[in-house]
Amino acid sequence: METKVEEKRNKIYKMSSFLVWVIGSVIFRLILIYFPKNLNLSSRPEVSTPLTSIRRLAEGYWLKQSSMSPYAGSMYHGSPLLLSLLGPLTVKRIEGQPDHLLCSLLFVLADVMSAMLLRATGQNLQAAYTQRLKSLELHELSETSEIISSGDIAALVYLWNPFTIVACVGLSTSPIENLAIILSLYGACTRLPPLAAFGWVMATHLSLYPAILIIPLIILLGYGPDAPPRKLFLQSRCSKGGDNPLSSTSCQLEELNQSKSPMTFSGKPVIHFLLWISVWSVYVLILCRISVQQNGGLLEMFKSTYGFILTVEDLSPNMGVLWYFFAEVFEFFRDFFLIVFHVNILFMVFPLAIRLNHRPCFLAFVYIAISSMLKSYPSVGDSALYLGLLGWFVFELADMQFSFFLFCGYVGVSLLSPVMHNLWIWRGTGNANFYYATGMAFACFQIILVVESVNAILKHDRTLRKLSITKS
Repeated sequence: METKVEEKRNKIYKMSSFLVWVIGSVIFRLILIYFPKNLNLSSRPEVSTPLTSIRRLAEGYWLKQSSMSPYAGSMYHGSPLLLSLLGPLTVKRIEGQPDHLLCSLLFVLADVMSAMLLRATGQNLQAAYTQRLKSLELHELSETSEIISSGDIAALVYLWNPFTIVACVGLSTSPIENLAIILSLYGACTRLPPLAAFGWVMATHLSLYPAILIIPLIILLGYGPDAPPRKLFLQSRCSKGGDNPLSSTSCQLEELNQSKSPMTFSGKPVIHFLLWISVWSVYVLILCRISVQQNGGLLEMFKSTYGFILTVEDLSPNMGVLWYFFAEVFEFFRDFFLIVFHVNILFMVFPLAIRLNHRPCFLAFVYIAISSMLKSYPSVGDSALYLGLLGWFVFELADMQFSFFLFCGYVGVSLLSPVMHNLWIWRGTGNANFYYATGMAFACFQIILVVESVNAILKHDRTLRKLSITKS
């Protein structure tokens, strides 16, 4: 009885302390929202892109209210559903309050909801992983992993990440996109195919690049949350044979018959997931058709949204690596390099899925980080998402190398980027190479983060393999 009471007290204490940090992050955001003109974050190229800018969205809504196509000209290239949701909020004004206050409050709410979903998903991941470590008789690792919840770490990292705060205060639509992605991961982790399908369809509709997340979502629904390598469960099962050991073939058959084994693939939730994807996709297309039926139809919408992303028409400066390259490349080679850059993301999808198929959530993190680095119009909101997901694996990545170097690199690039932009655009003492160098440095740091995190996970798996062998 005393242990149960202590456990309840610890849960209440952890929840209360977590809520204090959440409320503090909300208050901090609200304070910054009252100084939009001084901060001027909505005009920063690192925060607002042609796809996430609230100013472009307001322009598109004004065109729609004027009985014109919101995609007329070259201003708005976002979703018509997002235009219908946020457009009216850009028009309303409250006397004595800053512009777009209602949009800011909506983005704050989206951040809080994302943090709560991150926390819940992280707790599910940690509980499932701890249970599977115990099934391998690795009780020491399971006990050390219960000191603090990785879900709390992921949620607080996401809430207090300067990238997240800047994207929220800068009135970028990235918080909405991040919420859709996190919702899909939460739905897959909790085996809720309708919710996972809804999040994936909305995330793909808003940004296109989350389409590659369908692979980790299917693995997550089929096999369940992240687990140690499946060979360990087979070896552990076979090693328990004692004096009458089973053959390798009989071990495999017996292991596959275990319903709770992570080796067993459940096809029913995957089929439901695919069916719900078709349902939600048709529903979204119907809503988009209704929204743009008087302004060009679905064909113009696809051309102005997905076509705009794939062709990289807008070469305004951003923190990515594509804008400067396509500004300098000869027009004759433009189509070739467009194919190269976009297919480069797809080349890494299947090899990573084969190697990390036992860790679907970590695979989703890797996919998001790679797409954030190579997408046409990246922003700090994309980096905030994968840095938050990184908190789920804080215990597995404890031995990751170059952690301090990466931290200093992210901080340095974040500080140098606005300085170099100011020297180039306003001071006239620099040029585009100054600003592009910070984007290349940021891409290099992201590459190092992905490579080192994958190496750390694989090293952790090898450690589990050695410990399981010694136990057996």
